[in-house]
Amino acid sequence: MPSSPASAPPALSITGLRKSFGRPAVDGLDLEVRAGEFYLLLGPNGAGKTTTLRMVSGLLKPDAGAIRIFGVDALADPIGAKQITGWLSDEPMIYDKLTPPEYLEFVAGLWSVPGDVAGSRSRELLRWLGLEPHARERCEGFSRGMRQKVALAGALVHEPRLIILDEPLTGLDAGAARLVKDVLQEKVRGGSTVLMTTHILEIAERMADRIGVIAQGRLIAEGTLADLRARTGREGATLEDMFLSLVDQDRAAE
Repeated sequence: MPSSPASAPPALSITGLRKSFGRPAVDGLDLEVRAGEFYLLLGPNGAGKTTTLRMVSGLLKPDAGAIRIFGVDALADPIGAKQITGWLSDEPMIYDKLTPPEYLEFVAGLWSVPGDVAGSRSRELLRWLGLEPHARERCEGFSRGMRQKVALAGALVHEPRLIILDEPLTGLDAGAARLVKDVLQEKVRGGSTVLMTTHILEIAERMADRIGVIAQGRLIAEGTLADLRARTGREGATLEDMFLSLVDQDRAAE
């Protein structure tokens, strides 16, 4: 992970975040993601992961709390925060009647990316993601994996500093998943920050600089693999073993 100046703000700072849908989905969450790191957020179904990411990306309004993205108050200045953020949901949403280059041109235009810059970035993203052979095809005929790659390209075309992804590898075959992972790791090496959820714990073990475990809308553990092993007292344990242990401990403490 690239080092950041001591005075640099974190990529993401969440304080006292709350959201309820009849019952608390996110319950006073505090979370900080450092600039330039690959941060994996793990948790059982219903833990509040997707709700958290949707609030950070500006799709949901919190009931309470604060969100800052590279120092920008995401609630007071949502446009400013979104301009430096890329968002990819677990269900790819693209315009079926457009080809991949047309879709990326459209998205780049929404972010006021100059045409020549947008064209260059689009070609690079299509090449990275293996979509060049399908550049003249309309998205309506694409598989889920191809649609996910087009949606990822759209999330990256304005070169966001913080990339937020909710289960981006769900439904992808091994080849497509490998391409997506390679692109994300390349972005981190280039200085971007990634915040991602996944149920594929092997991915978290291999890719994450730090891992956060969320349960019942609260952060119950955080750190590197070594940190989590020290906390659970399980030297050499797999992430799956530690994850289940931490969640069970949290339930037992209720």
